[in-house]
Amino acid sequence: MKRYKKYITPYLGAFLMGPLMMLTEVAGEVALPKLMSLIINNGVAGRDTGYILKTGLLMAAVVVCMAVGGILGSYFAAKASINFTTDLRRDVFKKVQQFSFANIDSFSTGSLVTRLTNDIQQVQNVLTMGLKMALRAPGMFVGALFMAFMMNGRLAAILLVVIPLLSLAIGLILKTAFPRFEAMQKKLDRLNSGIQESLTNVRVVKSFVREDFEIGKFSGLNQDLRDSGMRALKIVIATMPVMMFAMNVTTLAVVWYGGNLIIGGSMPVGDLTAFTTYIVQILMSLMMLSMVFLQSSRARASLKRITEVLDTVVDLNDDQAARKELRVEKGSVEFKDVSFGYGKGGDRVLEHISFKAEPGQTIGIIGATGSGKTSLVQLIPRLYDVTEGAVLVDGVDVRDYSLKNLRNGVGMVLQKNVLFSGTIEENLRWGDEDASREELVKAAVNAQADGFVTAFKNGYHTEIGQGGAGVSGGQKQRLCIARALLKKPKILILDDSTSAVDTATEAAIRESFKNELKDTTRIIIAQRISSVQDADRILVLDDGKIIGSGTHEELLRTCRAYEEIYVTQTGENRAEEAEA
Repeated sequence: MKRYKKYITPYLGAFLMGPLMMLTEVAGEVALPKLMSLIINNGVAGRDTGYILKTGLLMAAVVVCMAVGGILGSYFAAKASINFTTDLRRDVFKKVQQFSFANIDSFSTGSLVTRLTNDIQQVQNVLTMGLKMALRAPGMFVGALFMAFMMNGRLAAILLVVIPLLSLAIGLILKTAFPRFEAMQKKLDRLNSGIQESLTNVRVVKSFVREDFEIGKFSGLNQDLRDSGMRALKIVIATMPVMMFAMNVTTLAVVWYGGNLIIGGSMPVGDLTAFTTYIVQILMSLMMLSMVFLQSSRARASLKRITEVLDTVVDLNDDQAARKELRVEKGSVEFKDVSFGYGKGGDRVLEHISFKAEPGQTIGIIGATGSGKTSLVQLIPRLYDVTEGAVLVDGVDVRDYSLKNLRNGVGMVLQKNVLFSGTIEENLRWGDEDASREELVKAAVNAQADGFVTAFKNGYHTEIGQGGAGVSGGQKQRLCIARALLKKPKILILDDSTSAVDTATEAAIRESFKNELKDTTRIIIAQRISSVQDADRILVLDDGKIIGSGTHEELLRTCRAYEEIYVTQTGENRAEEAEA
């Protein structure tokens, strides 16, 4: 719990004032039954209207003080708990932003969303309740128990039987609750993951008419959560009847025994009234404590899940970087006998990859689906680390750069193009938030995006939805290329990023690259040979290995796999022409 001290210290005043203010309510609740017994014993029995009025006004003043204390206590409790969880949520989100792809792969997206929302909300709820009850429930218990023994020790002895039995029952309930709440949160993870997956891919769902399948899958996940929730909430449901049973049995015993004392003349009627109230307060305080402990059990399960995120060791960091101040200046890239596999002990998806790209060169990468093309380029900006060998940028191992400086020097257009909700200009400024208007427009022109952007009514201020809703696939690709160009990277990686544009537009993009990015090293992954045939060198990948390397003409003569791809795409047998 030491790690959470930093979330308490800035708001220590609120953490202290919340419980202290609630003591005002405790004092009033303990005092009111005694004042009521005095009115009954002295005012009503003696028919003393003045005494009744005087004591009644005192009770009214006590009630006002209780109200003020209760309001302030609730305010400080809310302030402390909300600020605590706001700072905690910030740090959890910050930690997730530091995760490598491998770290993110170990958590599902739905699970991380649940931990950042529902789990932290559970912690907030129990903090709010706990700060209200931290002194109120124990204070009421001690105060009411003291007053009960002061009024009649023999009658109060009944509690010495009830309290231990009730405490034992509450303990057994809490012991059962924790694993059930933990299981319920995991089911909520699965439900959130299912919702996220279905909504993100809603176009695919509709195009394959799989709405009924998704509804059925969601129903199954929803049913699992319901069943798990019912198992957990049965514990909560069981708590109240146990408490009420104990309260009613105790009250019945007190009334029966107290009534006999009144008949025998050894106890005033007002004292029995007050005593009964104190019995209820004692048992209510135990009930409040049990609810705090029960909610704490759920919050403990949530806190465990939050701690798992905070304790995750980020496997890609700058700790071992030998030259953190170094920046990418030229853009040369070299792979030296690189092998790579996802996860520890995972199968290798790349084996013994070696090649070098000089500054300003264009390297094309082509190969069948699953040949390792995307995995290869992800090693350059250290989205993953090599398993064996080394990747060098400007002759320096990428692990010796700081991640910020390395990635600032690399522009990457991923295979899955992603835009964010906001204007087109806001999306482009991800490349450089300080870029001038001229630089922004120039990047769009080079990416062949300016034409369709200016055709929109609001131009660069056109709002687009989450994920790029409102623009076509080809337009989304061109905006993502423009965003990367605005970064002015020394190394530009295009991962099949022109697949949704026509060949004429693609040719125009390649031409602008030649003219505007002469000093930028370009690594282009493509399915179409036409996209890479003008590259300085083309790498042909198959099953994680380089099976061909050279220019377009060289590969037509020396690489059978490349020739087959070319013939399939163009219908021409250039190998025979080259030999002729």
